[in-house]
Amino acid sequence: MVAREPEHQVRLPVLRAGWTTQTFVHWAYPPDQVQALLPKGLAVDEYDGTAWVGLTPFVMSDVRPPGVPRSMPGLPTFPETNLRTYVRGPGGRDGVWFLAIEVAFPLMLAARAVGAPYHPGRLDVSRREGLLAYSGSRWAAESSYRLVVRPGEPVTPTERDVWLTSRWRAYTRRLGALWDTPVAHEPWPLRAGTLHELDETVTRAAGLPAPRTEPLVHFSDGVRQVRMGVSRPVRPATDPIGAIE
Repeated sequence: MVAREPEHQVRLPVLRAGWTTQTFVHWAYPPDQVQALLPKGLAVDEYDGTAWVGLTPFVMSDVRPPGVPRSMPGLPTFPETNLRTYVRGPGGRDGVWFLAIEVAFPLMLAARAVGAPYHPGRLDVSRREGLLAYSGSRWAAESSYRLVVRPGEPVTPTERDVWLTSRWRAYTRRLGALWDTPVAHEPWPLRAGTLHELDETVTRAAGLPAPRTEPLVHFSDGVRQVRMGVSRPVRPATDPIGAIE
């Protein structure tokens, strides 16, 4: 079962950052609709027989290489939004598969080298009268969203909440190979979220039908000790599975 605490250490991160002001909007989908979008080697992960797709806008804050303190002035901070689902890789290791990543900071496009589906665009996050508004549009395609949410009170995460939010590796595919990028950070502090407005074409741009179920919404003030490790080609399922350090 997915754990709320990191399942490995990332002792030599290639990037450190905070993920703050994050909203999780999740929809249930039939597993076969999601599986059709996954590459060979990945299987859709299910919770009680259902696949889930999440739209997660947030602020990427204080982005820096290892060894640079968070207190250094001028560190990049910018909005990012991803559309993701949950998968099992070779050997059954769980992780995230990104269907799309929208970003307002072009240097993040370097992650395309391992297949991360970054798309540059215009993104905005604003707060007014207790409401958070996220919006974005992709430069090169008809893909956009507007989301308004009211953060609520802290909640004790259920098993499903942990399953949806606490994933410790991201899978990507590049040049015919699967890649595994380990991630570690403190547990997500979750709050309830009330959806006030949602208009999006991101799911359809990714190849999914428009959501037909009511979304499940959470909010988090965020985590600030994010450590992203070196991306590595995924070993065949017959290899021993060791801890990522």
